[in-house]
Amino acid sequence: MSPTDEQDYTETGQTRTRLPGGDPYGGAPRRTGRSSSRSLVTVVGVVVLLIAAIAFANRGDGSSTDNSSGKSDQPRTSSTAASGTKPVETKNGGIPSGFAHSGQGAESAAANYAVALGSAEMFNKASRDAILQAIMTPPNVTSSQAAMDKAYTPAFSQSLGLNTDGSAPKGYTFVSRTSPIGTKVTEATNDSATVEVWCSGLLGLAGDKSTNPVTNSWFTITMKLEWTSGDWKIITHSQQEGPAPVPGDDKASSSGEMSKAVEEYGGFTYAR
Repeated sequence: MSPTDEQDYTETGQTRTRLPGGDPYGGAPRRTGRSSSRSLVTVVGVVVLLIAAIAFANRGDGSSTDNSSGKSDQPRTSSTAASGTKPVETKNGGIPSGFAHSGQGAESAAANYAVALGSAEMFNKASRDAILQAIMTPPNVTSSQAAMDKAYTPAFSQSLGLNTDGSAPKGYTFVSRTSPIGTKVTEATNDSATVEVWCSGLLGLAGDKSTNPVTNSWFTITMKLEWTSGDWKIITHSQQEGPAPVPGDDKASSSGEMSKAVEEYGGFTYAR
């Protein structure tokens, strides 16, 4: 979503368009002429499955659903299910802080830090420095700020249709948001953890004459975290593309609808 201090990818500000080319999975063409009775049966079936899934997910009896199979080659439900642990209640410069000294705490920290790194505030020098001050380990703050300054240049801002200071021109709304889809710990010790955060992101300029409309992307941020001063902080982070799903058939919203959504819908504090 945003330039990283690893410089292992390049933002161009250009919009890529994928044209439909048949079924990407090699199946039969999509059919549209279903009868109303068949559609009703399908809807009822989906509702029943959803109700069953919600009831199963909300079981709070502490039953051994995670380990009932006893087979090591099958994933545990906890790999995707929410833990039920409450999110943090403190913030540092608007960024959640005070995460638990545990694997779940490291995942929660990584998810919230991904949101901060992909925010519109990263395009402004002052707010970017404050974000990095809040989420990086103290010895790495200065070097991270310097690396980000080289990435978030006035030229890069202009390539997105922004002013040189990263602000949106009058009459336009700049959109830069990251939404974590899931997290995974790949390495961990008592005071360090490497966490991957799978994300979906929005980037672009909403406005009637914008040449850089808001587009969606999928990427994974890898963070190496360290437990320091009673919280998880980032030592290094990098980003790579994907995994990305097949684009759907959603109709793109107008610039006015997109601007209104960004102004009205707030973000979340993420917790594992």
